[in-house]
Amino acid sequence: MNVFELTRALVDIESITGNEERMGDVLFGRLSELTAQYGGHAELIPVEPRRNNVLAWWGEPKVTLSTHMDTVPPFFSSREDEKHIWGRGACDTKGIIASMIFAVRELLEAGRTNLALLFVVGEERNSAGALAAAKSPRGSKFLINGEPTENKLALGSKGALRLELVATGRMAHSAYPELGESAIEKLIDALDEVRRVRLPVDKILGASTLNIGTISGGRAPNVIADHAQAELFIRLVDSGDATIEALKQAVNGKAAIREVLTVPAMILGSLPGFDTTVVSFTTDIPALCESWGKPYLIGPGSIHVAHTTEERIPKAQILDAVQIYKRMVQQLL
Repeated sequence: MNVFELTRALVDIESITGNEERMGDVLFGRLSELTAQYGGHAELIPVEPRRNNVLAWWGEPKVTLSTHMDTVPPFFSSREDEKHIWGRGACDTKGIIASMIFAVRELLEAGRTNLALLFVVGEERNSAGALAAAKSPRGSKFLINGEPTENKLALGSKGALRLELVATGRMAHSAYPELGESAIEKLIDALDEVRRVRLPVDKILGASTLNIGTISGGRAPNVIADHAQAELFIRLVDSGDATIEALKQAVNGKAAIREVLTVPAMILGSLPGFDTTVVSFTTDIPALCESWGKPYLIGPGSIHVAHTTEERIPKAQILDAVQIYKRMVQQLL
C-alpha cells in the first residue's frame, strides 16, 4: 500500500469525534506491523469507552510525530483525481497520518530510532485524547504536530475562547410587555456591547477575532421571553484573561458569562530551511507540549478546505510532507 492508498483507506473509515474506535484499531494494527519489523512497541491507550489513543515508539523517543484521528461531520468517502485526494478528513488529518507513518518507516529503514508516533482522539471538540496523553509522557523532547499548513512551518497558532452568554427575564403576555422582562432584549443589548470590545492584537499572530455562532431563546412570538442564550467563539492571540475581563465589563450584568473552553495562543518552534506561516486555528499543542516536548506545527493540505464539502489534499504535498517530516526528525535528533 503506497501513501496515497493509505490516505484513501483512512479517509474511508468514518471517525467523526466520538466514533474513533475503528480508526484507532486500524492504526494500531498498522503500527504493530512496523514495531514488529523494527523492534518497537505499540499500544492502545484508553481515553473513554471505545475511544483510544494510539502510540508506537522505537528506542527512547526523543521526537514524537503526532496528530488527531477524529474528523468533523458529515462523513463522505474518498475519491481521487490526478492532483488531489478528496473526502472527509483528507487534509484534516488522514493525509497527514499517512505522511507521518511513511516518514517514520523510511527513517526506521535508514536505522534511525528514538522516534514515536502518537495519534489521538477528540481534537475537533475538546482535545480529550491530547489531555489524556499529557498524563502519560514518554520522555519525548520534541513534538511535531500535524495540521494542514500547506507544508509551511507555523511560527504561531491562535488560541480559542468559547463562551456562553445567558440572559434571564420574566414571562408575560406580549400585549402587556410592561409586566414582563425580555431576556432576548437583554441578550441583544449584551451582544451589541460585546461587538464593540476592542480585542487584543499580537505582532506575530495578528488580531483576535470574534464569532457569534448561535443564538436561541424565547417560547412563542406572543410571550415575553424569560430565557435567551448565545454561543461565542473567539480566536485568541494571548492567554485570554484580558479578553474575558473586557467582555465581563462590557456585558455589565445584562447576561451571565460562562467560560466553556479556553486554549491559549502559542508561539511555536522554528527550524532553518523551512517556509513559514502563522495560523489562526487551534490545535492539540497546548495540551501536549508540556509533557511531549517543544512543539512544531506543520502538515500538507490547506485549512481553507478542511471542514467543508470540498475537503481535499494535494498528492504532491503528501509526498513532500514525507520528506519534510524526515528532515525535521533528522535535524531535531
